[in-house]
Amino acid sequence: MLEAILCSLVSLLPDYLFRRYGQGKRIGHEITLFSMWYELRWGLTIWLMLTISLITVLFYYHPASLTVNSYFRTVTILPQVSGRVSEIHVSNNQIVSAGDPLIELDGLSQRASLDAARAQLVETEVSATIAETDLALAEAGVAQARAALTQSQEELERNETLRDQGSSAVRLTEIERLENLVDQRQAQLQAAELQQQSAQQQIDQVIPARLESAKAQVALAQAELDKTVIVAGIDGQIEQFGLQVGDFISPLARPAGILVPTESGRNRFQAAFSQIAAQVIHTGMVGEMGCMSKPLDIIPMVVTQVQDVIPAGQIRPTDRLADPQDNVRPGSVLTYLEPLYPGEASRVPPGSSCIVMLYTDNHAKLEDETLPTGRKIFLHVVDTIGVVHAAGLRLRMLFMPVQQLVFSGGH
Repeated sequence: MLEAILCSLVSLLPDYLFRRYGQGKRIGHEITLFSMWYELRWGLTIWLMLTISLITVLFYYHPASLTVNSYFRTVTILPQVSGRVSEIHVSNNQIVSAGDPLIELDGLSQRASLDAARAQLVETEVSATIAETDLALAEAGVAQARAALTQSQEELERNETLRDQGSSAVRLTEIERLENLVDQRQAQLQAAELQQQSAQQQIDQVIPARLESAKAQVALAQAELDKTVIVAGIDGQIEQFGLQVGDFISPLARPAGILVPTESGRNRFQAAFSQIAAQVIHTGMVGEMGCMSKPLDIIPMVVTQVQDVIPAGQIRPTDRLADPQDNVRPGSVLTYLEPLYPGEASRVPPGSSCIVMLYTDNHAKLEDETLPTGRKIFLHVVDTIGVVHAAGLRLRMLFMPVQQLVFSGGH
């Protein structure tokens, strides 16, 4: 509408003024509804061509998007284990911080497992004390076996000495008995030493391994018990929380509610522009935005990032070949915008529906003295007609409350 009015001022209006005052033709007499095309054919033709050209240049160099949102993510409140709710620490719409407890489950089996693991740890610690006693007993057995062996060896040597001297007080059967006794006591000493080594291995290797295993079991049981307490992973606000004590929740199909992160979707907006504007939109481009949740306010914006792929071309490996004809919509250029001045969009709730206008700035190009005159004129025109977009955005935001509250029935 604004484009048509502006173009009529330099085309249709001069033609009418010439007909009226130059040729003396009047509306309702020589200029009627039926003769308007013939009388104003030059003005109407130029007006139509200028309007189409202006709209084309305007929307190409100053792209607009009616699909602007501030997307935000939500965190589903889910337990790591299934169980029945025993205690609730929060309520709906409550603000929580990271680490705050939200829900507690009964955890009967987890507590039983923890008690069993702790009992196993105590038993292992007691077995370490018993192993020390067994080692002392084995050392005493070694000393006793060594003393008995020494005694037997001395008796055998004494009898062998008497036999070699030809004494009649020594009998061969006694010597054989002592030799067998020495062999027996050597075997007993070896057995005692092996028992001592076994007791030492129990203290040095087996008992520490059992202690580590028992401690690991306690830690595992404690971790399982900790899973029965659901805590907030990030700062946010509890939404859709209708849980009651005694409800059964599961990590698969029974969520407890939703946690909306505090900073998610704040001061960052996503706009979808037509693919034809892909060559114009660039990082650092400035624009203006108006939102339904904050009417009558125009927020200066700046483009911070432009997605370098078109979502319509995304494919997922399947057993069917992708057919380009299946893409009904051509897809859009996703652009990320942030407020030009910090805090300007702080009152815009995440998820708001907005309108954004971007403006091409050729000021740097116009400073080039080697630029042809025709090119300079064209760039001046491009920069100037951005005012039409700015005025159009303000008119939209001005009539938005009326349109939504009156003509849409308040929806």
